[in-house]
This record gives sequence, structure tokens and C-alpha cells, in this order.
Amino acid sequence: MPIQTVVVAVAVVLGAIAVGRLANAWWKYRGRRVITCPENQRPAGVVVDARHAAATALGKSPELRLSSCSRWPERAGCGQECLSQIEASPEGCLVRNILTKWYEGKVCAWCGQPFGEIDWAGRQPALLGADGVSVEWSEVPADKLHGTLAAASPVCFACHMANRLVREHPELAIDRARPKA
Repeated sequence: MPIQTVVVAVAVVLGAIAVGRLANAWWKYRGRRVITCPENQRPAGVVVDARHAAATALGKSPELRLSSCSRWPERAGCGQECLSQIEASPEGCLVRNILTKWYEGKVCAWCGQPFGEIDWAGRQPALLGADGVSVEWSEVPADKLHGTLAAASPVCFACHMANRLVREHPELAIDRARPKA
């Protein structure tokens, strides 16, 4: 086998390893998270700069920094000590994972259908507030997530969309409930 073929093969393998490590770091640190702010001990919604984490992941642990925080711009100059919480449990503070655990074993408050595996790319379930209005979880600020979940009930995608249609376009909705005999 010619030496050039070996060099190309080694380069391809090393390149694939590097790309895999970069992609893994990006995947691990993407998404909205809920942390406890070290300054006031209250929940805060943060987003890690996943591109920076991926770009610094070659040969060492990724360097983490925030790209946004619910306490900014007022506290934008903080030392970002909350990053230690994300380093300790990157999956545990991810909003998507918190919600997955919350929906686990629950049934829709309106139709009673159990929640199976959540399709985060498509038919996402919603939350039913105390006011009887359903909202998409993405409408809930991350720093208010735990409080909202404590007072909310789960609603499936179909019931949420039906409720939303009736609420936003009552002229398009027809109540086909049978009259009581």
C-alpha cells in the first residue's frame, strides 16, 4: 500500500474523530437550561454558547460561556459562576429533559390520553394554566418553568390545538356536542 494512501486514511480518520468531538460538544450544550443563579439563589434561564463550546472542544474539555441569561442585561457583567452547574449536569438542567420527566406517566387533562414519548420536533404537548388556557411550553420563560409546572396540568397536542382554535378563531369552531336528553 503506498504511503500516500496511508496518510490520507489517517487524515480521514483523524478528521472524522475531530468532527465527531465537535458535534458531540455542540449537541451536549445546545438548548435552553434552567439553573439556580449563585447571586440570588433563584431560577434563571440560560443558553450556553454551543458553537463556542464545540469550537473549543478539540483536545480538551469545552470552554463554556453563556450566550444569554434571563437576568441580562441588568447582570450581564456577572462572572457566570452558574456554568459549574451546567458542567456538573449538562442534561439535568436542559428544559427539554425537565419537561420530559414532568410529562412522564401523566395523562392529558382534557382527553385523558397518556403521554408516550414526546416528539420535540413536531407534535409537542402543552401546559394548562390555572386560568384554563393552554400554552406551549416554549412560551414559558425558563426562569419561570419550575413554578409554572408546579401549578400546571399537562395537555396533549391535539387538545391544545383544538382549544387554541376555539380561543383564537371562535367563528371557525363548531361545537358538535349532543344536547342532553
